[in-house]
Amino acid sequence: MTSMQVDKHHDGNEAPGEASEEGYQRGLGNRQIQMIAIGGAIGTGLFLGAGKAISMAGPSIILAYAIVGLVIFFIMRALGELLMYRPVSGSFSEYGREFLGPFIGFVTGWTYWLFWVVTGITEVTAAATYVQYWNKDIPQWAAALVFTCALFGINLISVKIFGELEFWFSMVKVTAIIGMILIGLGVITLGFSNAGDTASFANLWSHGGFFPKGIGGTLMTLQIVMFAFLAVELVGVTAGEATNPKKVLPQAINTVPWRIGLFYIGALIIILSVVSWTVFEPGVSPFVRAFQEIGLPAGAGIVNFVVLTAALSSANSGMYSTGRMLRDLALNGQGPKLFTRLSKNGLPTWGTGVSVAMMLFGVYINYQWPGEAFNYVVSFATISGMWAWIVILASQLRYRAKANRGELPQSDFKAPGSPYTSIFALAFIAMVIVMMGVDPDARISLYAAPVWALILGVGYLCIKRRDASNGLTAGAAPQDAPTKGTKD
Repeated sequence: MTSMQVDKHHDGNEAPGEASEEGYQRGLGNRQIQMIAIGGAIGTGLFLGAGKAISMAGPSIILAYAIVGLVIFFIMRALGELLMYRPVSGSFSEYGREFLGPFIGFVTGWTYWLFWVVTGITEVTAAATYVQYWNKDIPQWAAALVFTCALFGINLISVKIFGELEFWFSMVKVTAIIGMILIGLGVITLGFSNAGDTASFANLWSHGGFFPKGIGGTLMTLQIVMFAFLAVELVGVTAGEATNPKKVLPQAINTVPWRIGLFYIGALIIILSVVSWTVFEPGVSPFVRAFQEIGLPAGAGIVNFVVLTAALSSANSGMYSTGRMLRDLALNGQGPKLFTRLSKNGLPTWGTGVSVAMMLFGVYINYQWPGEAFNYVVSFATISGMWAWIVILASQLRYRAKANRGELPQSDFKAPGSPYTSIFALAFIAMVIVMMGVDPDARISLYAAPVWALILGVGYLCIKRRDASNGLTAGAAPQDAPTKGTKD
């Protein structure tokens, strides 16, 4: 949908089952949107990646999560302001196109699509490896194929089924973290289990202090912590299919502080109090290690199931978002027209199908050649995810300036402290990108970005040439492009 095709005064409050302005069915209710928002902030970055961050910074990793959590809240409130101005499924790609130009919208849409394709590849592959925890005889490729086909089938039924699956995926993750916090509190206060004699909040400062690796060690973990929050912006992609976006989306976004406080900061405080930070190591889930130290024999298996759920949830979200991004690009003349089509249930099946095909091919590549070439592709997901955040913040700054001048209507959900909070968030992301260049392990992410930028640049020049021959503005939707897309 082009910016000119949108009714700026539409309230976005269609009843459940009605079609949105983009042709999607509004099948995601408040309960599902809330859990999608929660699930987007809890993933393998917490369950697995926190182990490396703890080993690098010690207890001060708690402060790193708190600072990054504040930045994430600024990003989400900036997105919320834009969503209340115009709730569309294209979300930040559409906002980038409107406020920063058609090229930025083009880059954002295709980059976010690639982000989820690559993420889907890695998550489905990871899920297949988690299955081997219970049965090593199951081939990794077979489990990956089953998971991919099953999730694809679910995404072909209806958006309501997708939302329901994400609801239960998120419930598993939330229940696991709350359970871990309660068990940990019991160990600390009541002293039961193998770790009862040593568990204490004093572990947060008794082993080299709160900053055992110095301020520098804490700063170097910021990039890892940022990566853990990738996909929190997914709630914005649901705008075109939420039953009441003007009410539901602000509620979901306003829960960001307590979600981060409970599921990240709260969980890490308990884990690092139950077990000294010196016990944790990269590549090992801190949750698994904490259960082992407590002495719960089923703990490792439970956490493995939760991490499996987190991986499948991420892959499911990837399939959902890729189809919507491709359709938004196609509706704006920046992608193949085939992707504008919707199924009878209002689903972008062609875009989702092509994306899933890419995911299947990626699983095959990962199985056959799990070498450095594949690692370069996977590493790109991190920088591409942060690009979406940059576009959200820059678009919100441009929108607020225009709204203040009376050129656009004011949003009903203004970002507090803007423009200063958005500028701070942009500066923080810039600092993290610079630090990625300093860290040899993260530098690989920056190598892939210029290659992708070159590919997109060539693609956009081709679109400009095509549009010029047709007498259109670069990236504008063709005159015969449907607003809602044709039905299959």
